[in-house]
Amino acid sequence: MDLTRIRALREDNDKTQQEIADLLCIKQTTYSKYELGRVAIPIDALMTLADFYGVSLDYLAGRSDEKGK
Repeated sequence: MDLTRIRALREDNDKTQQEIADLLCIKQTTYSKYELGRVAIPIDALMTLADFYGVSLDYLAGRSDEKGK
């Protein structure tokens, strides 16, 4: 998992951790742990993030540099 990508996508879209946490129906502290790699991100949360940002799961995982789906 390329954790720098979820943070970069959030920042590039001018979103706060709280806004993304609300999208995922989790606490901001949990989302922060996702970005720091302290807690594994559940697949359903990854799918939500991919859909929200319009990127592929492969891009989020660092398996591709192509953002598109």
